[in-house]
Amino acid sequence: MSAAVIDALSGRGVALPATPAPDGEEDLQLALFVCYELAYRGWDGVDDRWEWDPDLLRLRAALEHRFESALHRLAGPAAAVDPATVPARLADLAAADDGPSLSRFLRGRATHEEFREFVIHRSVYQLREADPHTYVIPRLAGVAKAALIEIQLDEYGGGVVTRMHQELFKNTMRWFGLNQAYGWYVDAVGADTLATNNVMSLFALHRRHRAAVLGHLAAYEMTSTIPNRAYAGGLRRLGGDRDATAFYDEHVEADAVHEQIAAYDMCGSFAAAEPELAGDLLFGARCALALGARWAAAVLDAWKSGRSSLRQVTEP
Repeated sequence: MSAAVIDALSGRGVALPATPAPDGEEDLQLALFVCYELAYRGWDGVDDRWEWDPDLLRLRAALEHRFESALHRLAGPAAAVDPATVPARLADLAAADDGPSLSRFLRGRATHEEFREFVIHRSVYQLREADPHTYVIPRLAGVAKAALIEIQLDEYGGGVVTRMHQELFKNTMRWFGLNQAYGWYVDAVGADTLATNNVMSLFALHRRHRAAVLGHLAAYEMTSTIPNRAYAGGLRRLGGDRDATAFYDEHVEADAVHEQIAAYDMCGSFAAAEPELAGDLLFGARCALALGARWAAAVLDAWKSGRSSLRQVTEP
């Protein structure tokens, strides 16, 4: 399926399949990622008009249906909840997050090569950090909109290019001798990494999922401070300098503030304004945590077995 999509977009004279039949989850996630990227920075040599091609959108919708069904099995369906309880429920989800402690491993035990692999995985998102969640801004109003903009302003460095989190991450990549080109390592990662990215695009690109994308962001912000402190510590243990750790150090400080803004001002206000979507907020948060835990488990399992967590690596 993914090969057919790539061939069609590349102009190789291959027609898009009428009925999607992905050969496993990796095929599904790659096909979706290729489709979604057209809404971000696109693909070299691919006509930008593919973004709104009716046949491709029809195929993408069918793939998304499969993905959504899998998310409901993984994280449970969205259920009606008292909107007033949303901030507290988000805090409970964050506190109960018992996924594998990848951050603890990276802080105390990871080798240089293992940490480098971690950075490669994360580069797929970090080089466009905040971009998916920005799509929801025009779909909000009032306090929730203002709160999201406040968070995003920090993510984009307050308008200073060198302070943008996307740019700070390049410093970490540079220290590891990695290629900082956007999307360079997509081929290196597997289904679990692609799924953690695709869920953001699924939620962000559909107005009906505007609550889920807020819940997803809240879960990110509310579970970020401690892991990022561990990442910074692990990188210093390996000899990382100030530039190499700046990305993680910045998140330790920023996300401690964002946690409260996300839970109360953003999600709490949104739930009060659109109470029928309060359950979707929690669904989005559960998806973020569940997919993140699944990805971390896959990475750790590979390392504990003495294997690389990557499919392949195209070096600079």
